[in-house]
Amino acid sequence: MTVTSIKEETGYLGPVSQTYLKASNGSNGELSHKMVLRNRSLINTRERRDYRGSSGEPQQPHDSDEAEKSLSRSEHLKKHLQRSTRKRTHCCSDCGKRFTSSSGITIHQRIHTGEKTYSCDQCGKCFTHSTSLISHQRTHTGEKSYSCGQCGKSFGQFGHLTVHQRIHTGEKPYSCDQCGRSFTRSGSLTFHLRTHTGEKPYNCDQCGKSFTRSGSLTFHQRTHTGEK
Repeated sequence: MTVTSIKEETGYLGPVSQTYLKASNGSNGELSHKMVLRNRSLINTRERRDYRGSSGEPQQPHDSDEAEKSLSRSEHLKKHLQRSTRKRTHCCSDCGKRFTSSSGITIHQRIHTGEKTYSCDQCGKCFTHSTSLISHQRTHTGEKSYSCGQCGKSFGQFGHLTVHQRIHTGEKPYSCDQCGRSFTRSGSLTFHLRTHTGEKPYNCDQCGKSFTRSGSLTFHQRTHTGEK
């Protein structure tokens, strides 16, 4: 594909895009016509906005900082396109999920094997992912790096902050397809669905009684141990 044919269908892309499109035809293989068209909106809005001045006429960057910014955007787009066109050649033999790298599938397969290679040196709890261990260790250090911009409350994990912010926004993204009830947490929806299915996955190994929640099982087991 030549730069000229792309220009005819997408409009003028600016000098950075022209440079990028030429570079993309190198060792990584020629970009498909379909992928270029799919990303033309991103190219036009990001790069033409910075390439044209207030008069609407093409402008040259005023200094090296502007040139570096344009180059950074071009490199970011190049990496994005490379990720989009990479084939997911690594397939999980257990569930069929596909990954672009062998390391990705190795981490994923721990879900099936139960392997937990990352251990907390404070309490010994183990995790399948290093990021999960890092988040857990904040329960020992008390570190809370994520703060709510509405009320200032802080959290040790970004996911906890995301869930908390739904208190302010009223967002309930998890809906029951049986009755339409909505929830702020996926776990709350999972528990709720059991009221429809009757599923009780937590069983007492002492008497065989079953429960819908692990917390209910823990509380019940105290009747056998005498723990209060």
